Amino acid sequence: MTTRLLPLSALLLGSLFLLTAGGINGLVLPIRGSNEGFSAFSLGLLGTGWATGYVLGCLFTPRMVSGVGHIRAFGTLAATAAIVVLLSSMFPNPWAWIPLRAISGFCFAGAAMIVESWLSEEVDASIRGQVFGTYAMINLIGSTGGQMILIGADVSGHWYFMLAAIFYCLALIPTAISANRAPAPLFEVKLNIPRLWQNSPVAVFAALMIGVSNGTFATLAAVYGNKIGLGTTSIVLFCSVPVLAGALCQIPVGKASDRFDRRKVLVFLALVAISAETAFLITAPESGIQNILIGSLLGAAIFAMYPIVLAHANDYAEAGQSVQISGGLLMFFGFGSVAGPFFGGAALSIVGPLALFWTMICAHVLIVLFSIWRISQRVSATSDAKALFQAIPLARTSTPETEVLADREQS
Repeated sequence: MTTRLLPLSALLLGSLFLLTAGGINGLVLPIRGSNEGFSAFSLGLLGTGWATGYVLGCLFTPRMVSGVGHIRAFGTLAATAAIVVLLSSMFPNPWAWIPLRAISGFCFAGAAMIVESWLSEEVDASIRGQVFGTYAMINLIGSTGGQMILIGADVSGHWYFMLAAIFYCLALIPTAISANRAPAPLFEVKLNIPRLWQNSPVAVFAALMIGVSNGTFATLAAVYGNKIGLGTTSIVLFCSVPVLAGALCQIPVGKASDRFDRRKVLVFLALVAISAETAFLITAPESGIQNILIGSLLGAAIFAMYPIVLAHANDYAEAGQSVQISGGLLMFFGFGSVAGPFFGGAALSIVGPLALFWTMICAHVLIVLFSIWRISQRVSATSDAKALFQAIPLARTSTPETEVLADREQS
């Protein structure tokens, strides 16, 4: 297996650098912004800006690549992302950071799509699953590892901004010197909302609400930690440990969904999330350990939801339509990620830190109610008709090309 992955090492290394840069930049901004006294609403808009740019990057990068090619497009996007990080360091102002964060989201999505397209083109069916599993692991290591770098860090200066920019520049090198041939044109998302809804109303609605919940947590967890007085190390762990818990839970939760109605598994996860959010609201934990422990339960639920939704949608997808369905759902997740931080940030500014969990609990209650109604309206797919569950990288760092790389119909 190692010898077969070796030709792909340049692409995988570039992806690792890219995701590490994203992990650092995504956490240093809310921590630094909170220390600077930025309002929770403005910090929430950072998440809205990033998600907006990310969705636009998924939609428009294929056109850019078709015009200038993969290597030039990747170089432009990675270099622009590095410049944006440095500009954020130079201008510590929320109204400068919000548009810069949107540009960063666009560049990150586009660069990730190009790497994933390259990987998809280079692998054959016999090792596609193994390559995707390796990529998913790198995605997790890069995203959370970038955050972990901030443990014990002093983010008051420029050092961590420069470090994120360095990692974006490092991502340029493996792809620039790689001898791998340029891949085929990128997959273009064509949103067909009626078809998506007809295929699975639960998947569409839940993807949107999961985007609201997960986007809110990803953007404002650090702000919440700062507001209640947690130190930088505790804030980093509060943001990253729940992600790791969610990744560990994907496989057992996926196996359960292969045996039972996936919508019931989704309802169960939403109820677990509601329980954890209620625990935050009732106990108002102040210590780092308490917050990390309850946050781990919350993360185990919320970060395992999207793969269940995706698998449920694929259960009903027609032959050859799974990638289009998955790409459309990812866009709905993105739309939710745009709205969640906006409303969550506004709620934090008005109500206080615990409004983070009020925002999330609303999304999960709606998932429970809508899913229960749909269970009464539509019979579950039989075990024979179900698509095989597959763990995926974090939805927040996935692109339509992630679904092409993972496409079961090619394996």
